[in-house]
Amino acid sequence: MAQVELLMPKMGESIMEATVLTWLKKPGDKIEQDESVLEVATDKVDTEIPSIYAGVLKEILAKEGETVKVGSPIAIIEATVPENAPDEKVLEPVETIPQPREENGIKAPVSEAKKPAPVSNRFYSPLVRNIARQENIPISELDTLTGTGAEGRVTKKDLLEYISNRKAGRVDTASIPQPVISVNGGDEIVEMDRMRKMIAERMVASKRIAPHVTSFVEADVTPLVMWRNKVKAEFHKREGEVLTYTPMFIEAVVLAIKDYPMINISVDGDKIIKRKAINIGMAVALPDGNLIVPVIHNADQYNLKGLIHKVNDLARRARENKLKPDELVGGTFTISNVGSFGNVMGTPIIVQPQVGIIALGAIQKKPAVIETPYGDAIGIRHKMFLSHSYDHRVVDGALGGMMVRRVADYLEKFDTSRVI
Repeated sequence: MAQVELLMPKMGESIMEATVLTWLKKPGDKIEQDESVLEVATDKVDTEIPSIYAGVLKEILAKEGETVKVGSPIAIIEATVPENAPDEKVLEPVETIPQPREENGIKAPVSEAKKPAPVSNRFYSPLVRNIARQENIPISELDTLTGTGAEGRVTKKDLLEYISNRKAGRVDTASIPQPVISVNGGDEIVEMDRMRKMIAERMVASKRIAPHVTSFVEADVTPLVMWRNKVKAEFHKREGEVLTYTPMFIEAVVLAIKDYPMINISVDGDKIIKRKAINIGMAVALPDGNLIVPVIHNADQYNLKGLIHKVNDLARRARENKLKPDELVGGTFTISNVGSFGNVMGTPIIVQPQVGIIALGAIQKKPAVIETPYGDAIGIRHKMFLSHSYDHRVVDGALGGMMVRRVADYLEKFDTSRVI
């Protein structure tokens, strides 16, 4: 047996260190290859670290609570590998540039150059990499998978399900040609940050997984606007909170979900999971231009005052990068207030594994026909568009359309005598 060092692995493009939370093994314990041996925390996610060796845990080098840089040794393992086995090395891809050949004294042009092997910025556990290697799944194909683990990571279950669908012919593994991007003088190249890369991956994956359909409804929210204008100053003075429209929108969505519970579902292969909890995600724009979706768990258990405090708290801490990991997971339906940017409507992309998302447009004053006991009249009303994107695999147009219409109904019938 040979003694080898277990190193703190790389867990993301921008993660340079991690804090040891708990050791799952103690010195003297046997360890299987790819078995988790400790839990660590980064500024992005908590996760388990597996061992890339089988053997016995000989010594722990990083104590619980200690912060360790990526690539530093954290334990010594007496591994069951041959003593004369060569050390593992990371081989950098080498670009080979073919030389032009000469024919009759004239150099012929080179048609193709061998490109470096693709390198992924995404973190995969050794177990996932081993399974992918055994199934001849390249990294470029692995990068297209939607992960259900923390931070969207691909788990063993995700990969095995993908392999099953792949073998059954339910996955199109044909490579998609990438456009050639030319860079001209004066163009600026900006490297995507970690969050933007993650958003891009999830948006592409959602469009690939779910056939999107969007239904639109225009709602007359004049009663809601009048009520808010009447109570917002007193509420702010009493509660110290700003009264926005978002809590009322969430309340209406929750009521509509109760009327149409088949919107509050997820798809697992050929099975539908009906969610008992109503957990509403709300998209929040961050100062750096990125987007984050904190979740109000059990939103149906809050009254309007509770929703106001919860919405403001989550939005505030989202912009301050102070959200807890649990507050970013478990959503069953999402809203996105595009009206805050002056947009009248949008076609939002579903947050997987949910099946629906509503975009809330800007509230605008419009001339409208008003029915009165004395006949029709023209008046000024406050109106807005609701855009409901839904997964057409399991949500038909009738259900998707009725659900968003019901949200509009609740907003239009808002009780102007309410007290908060």
